[in-house]
Amino acid sequence: MPTVVSPRPVASPSRTHYAPSGAAKKNGAAHSIARPTCIPIQTHTLGAHDSIVEAAVRYVAPHLQPGDVLVVSEKALGCTQGRAIPVANISARPLARLLSRFVTKTPAGIGLGIPETMEMALRECGAVRILLAAAVGALGKLLGRRGWFYRVAGRRASSIDGPCSYTLPPYNTCVSLAPLDPDGAARELSDALGNIGIAIVDINDLGGEVLGSYRLPISDRELMDTLRSNPLGQESQRTPFGIVRQPLEATLSPSTIEA
Repeated sequence: MPTVVSPRPVASPSRTHYAPSGAAKKNGAAHSIARPTCIPIQTHTLGAHDSIVEAAVRYVAPHLQPGDVLVVSEKALGCTQGRAIPVANISARPLARLLSRFVTKTPAGIGLGIPETMEMALRECGAVRILLAAAVGALGKLLGRRGWFYRVAGRRASSIDGPCSYTLPPYNTCVSLAPLDPDGAARELSDALGNIGIAIVDINDLGGEVLGSYRLPISDRELMDTLRSNPLGQESQRTPFGIVRQPLEATLSPSTIEA
């Protein structure tokens, strides 16, 4: 069992409040509104042999302050759950090979556009659901509507990432699946780190979403606004954790805390 850690006390901590972007005018002069920062936390390369909770206690706990919120990469959580499957270990059925040919590839990544990722979608969601999603998606294309396939297939299908050259090895040759029970994982992390707010996030350079959370003191939209620059990165940074901190509480630079 990991050690339960209480955040380090600081003088007069302020309540977590996320101000909107922009500037405020006071006494006729423009003043920039202070915004929360996200401090990336570097770790070793996490894998199926690691516990996400133990990693957080080791790398994150020493830097926590009251009011902090911890964001966790969904891909890192999935990797610790054994949800990164080497492409070489995936045998795609003929249906997966057929369906993958009709997937539109985008700058966001491979998606289900190769037989191996489509095969994992069939395993995760079931062949019936994927076939129904394919039919609805085809109808959507005829009507000029996009995204219908994933609306039917669901989050487990949309969260599948294929291998790509810029991903941290050995995951550059893996198919990454959505983490299991992100809300439960967030709860375990919060309990181990002194009941702080936790969010499991799927972030890339094009946007993101909160997959699971616990004790989160702000809305998903406010959190995504803070993370819009993708501070955790998506290449070889090894920064699966980020501490979201208010400016008045910040005693750490927003630059990466190295392992």
